[in-house]
Amino acid sequence: MKICVVGNGYVGLSLAVLLAQKYEVVTLDISKDRVDSINNKRSPIKDTELENFLINKPLNLKSTVNKDEAYSNAEYIIIATPTNYDLKTGSFDTSAVEGVISDCIAINSRGLIVIKSTIPLGFTENMRNKFNKSEIIFSPEFLRESKALYDNLYPSRIVIGGQSKKALKFGEMLLECSFHSKKDTPLLIMDSKEAEAVKLFSNTFLALRVSFFNELDSFAEIQKLSSKKIIEGVSADPRIGNYYNNPSFGYGGYCLPKDTKQLLDNFNEIPNKIIRAVVESNKTRKDFITNSILNKQPDTVGVYRLIMKQGSDNFRESAVLDILDKLKTKKIKIILYEPFINEEYFNNIEVVSDLSDFISKSDLIIANRISDDLKFIQEKVYSRDIFREN
Repeated sequence: MKICVVGNGYVGLSLAVLLAQKYEVVTLDISKDRVDSINNKRSPIKDTELENFLINKPLNLKSTVNKDEAYSNAEYIIIATPTNYDLKTGSFDTSAVEGVISDCIAINSRGLIVIKSTIPLGFTENMRNKFNKSEIIFSPEFLRESKALYDNLYPSRIVIGGQSKKALKFGEMLLECSFHSKKDTPLLIMDSKEAEAVKLFSNTFLALRVSFFNELDSFAEIQKLSSKKIIEGVSADPRIGNYYNNPSFGYGGYCLPKDTKQLLDNFNEIPNKIIRAVVESNKTRKDFITNSILNKQPDTVGVYRLIMKQGSDNFRESAVLDILDKLKTKKIKIILYEPFINEEYFNNIEVVSDLSDFISKSDLIIANRISDDLKFIQEKVYSRDIFREN
């Protein structure tokens, strides 16, 4: 059985590697560099399990930039292309996904199309109607950056937004290729719009949890109390749990910012307080962090890394970017240390590539997450990373 995966990002590539353990998988991407990297068994993204599997595991996997080669004779076409939330329109830009569906149907009309991209409520049903094709389903992913393959190998649940036999078979294939048994992982079958809601509400709840502990941390910092002791006391309650409770500069990354905004937009005419508060709380947290930095009156602020978490190479939608933009409006010098940036300047901010030089030039270093690079200069560092974990 041939499977096509569109998009070599962390969602698409992790799914491709998962399924290539047992099936023939061809990935399609517009980037020849990414295609060549995969064909040479190198991961184009930072992910320990992905890197290991590509080098050491026997995978029936190849990548291409040729649409005909990718789509032809594929039983399943998995779409994992990115969508972005447009603040002006209050909706996702789904043009990339729609383009893939159109191309796919033109070349291969019989394959089951599985949407893994983040999409608005009702999108899957709209695509079925638009393209007159019933075999389009939505299956949300629940993956962490830098842990995408691990989360596919050990899934918390598999959600399938489609009722056909072929849709059910896809869920069983994901489970079959994972390291979990059927009793360990629920396989949940539902309508496409219900599956779309699962994704948006899941990520909004995670954002709510992040926001809650960030506001606890803001309270503790103002009151000169120990955030660590309070969080440990709160989290010792098994109903709350000792996880996802490490304060930060705000939630960010691929999913949480856009999913919370999209869900709020769907509540436009539905009474709500919590969903709106989750979105607004993140803005408030970033303002609080910025003011806390300015209150220390540094001449030069060094921004240590734009990535949101250790082990990641992504800083898209990073909360650090918003902090940086807020600081730029003030009369304060800013320098940046980010090994993933090779240019001399990033958004008109000087990039200092040498860590020692960066440390010596900075009066105050801000870091969303602490690393061993900073352990000997903690007196210079401002961070809310209490537990040293993502």
